[in-house]
Amino acid sequence: MPLTDLTLAECLALRPDLDEPADLDAFWDRTLRAARAAGGTAAFTPVDTGLTQVTTYDVTVPGFAGEPVRGWLHLPAGAGGPLGCVVEFLGYGRGRGLPHEQLLWANAGYAHFLMDTRGQGWSTAGGDTPDTVSLNGDVPGFLTRGVDSPDDHYYRRVYTDAVRFVDAALAHPRVDPDRVVVTGHSQGGGISLAVAGLVPGLAGVMPDTPFLCDIRRGALIAGAPPYTEIAEYLSLYRDRAGTVLTTLSYVDAALLASRATAPSLFSIAMMDDICPPSTCFAAYHRYGGAKDLRVYEFNGHEGGGAHHRREQLTWVRERFTTPHLIADPGPSTLHDPQLA
Repeated sequence: MPLTDLTLAECLALRPDLDEPADLDAFWDRTLRAARAAGGTAAFTPVDTGLTQVTTYDVTVPGFAGEPVRGWLHLPAGAGGPLGCVVEFLGYGRGRGLPHEQLLWANAGYAHFLMDTRGQGWSTAGGDTPDTVSLNGDVPGFLTRGVDSPDDHYYRRVYTDAVRFVDAALAHPRVDPDRVVVTGHSQGGGISLAVAGLVPGLAGVMPDTPFLCDIRRGALIAGAPPYTEIAEYLSLYRDRAGTVLTTLSYVDAALLASRATAPSLFSIAMMDDICPPSTCFAAYHRYGGAKDLRVYEFNGHEGGGAHHRREQLTWVRERFTTPHLIADPGPSTLHDPQLA
């Protein structure tokens, strides 16, 4: 895989000037107020997975407009509480899957909330959380659904679901609300950055090769989907570029990340043609809180894989067991395990 974007030195020096809507904060304040006002109560139903060391619950949380959002809650069996918690969001096209599939964080001793993504996933038609809004005129995929208006855009609903999912985690009796970290890979990384900008008081955020950052640049240079959905749409609707890019700016995670204050651990892969590294660095440079970075210079979209999971386990343990790291995460650092 050759480099298809800027070099590491160029990315480190990058300071993109992104177009930010004047009413971005008001838009999200209005959106989240409406979702919370819709009411509803999170439900947790025990699931028999056949496993003895992890206890699992089928989760339903009221999301955008109070609509049900599915997920899993995994708890280490027999552990006392309240526990540190990792809330995870999924990559593009993925659903929550089967309840026994993702047990890393529970095995590390933490509560693990895993959110289904509306309209995505394989387990049922449209996933376990269907998207109730059907808008015509989009190309295949999710990026251009409702792209003529910020109020109608697909990711307005997804980000709201994610905030409400974090609300449910913060309120759960087995969770310590002072020790909640959000994370995700690709689409999940972008969602985690957006949530970090929209929910104050988180203990940390861990975006891996995040999608939905500097979306305009992604549409111009990405060599593989999903960003190519935007270029495909605009190749058909040549007169809509201004409207489309304005709508997408309301869900650009690089803009929302500038509002975040929680400490962060980013991962970025320099040979990523799905989420080009310059777009990920746009979010990293604009991130509002303290930040650590792991660069994987010779990897594509898979990033650090299992090696980065080990980095995350160490990073979370330090923040959950050392109180001063939650309040004072220290200076930003850059570490590339492949260059060390």
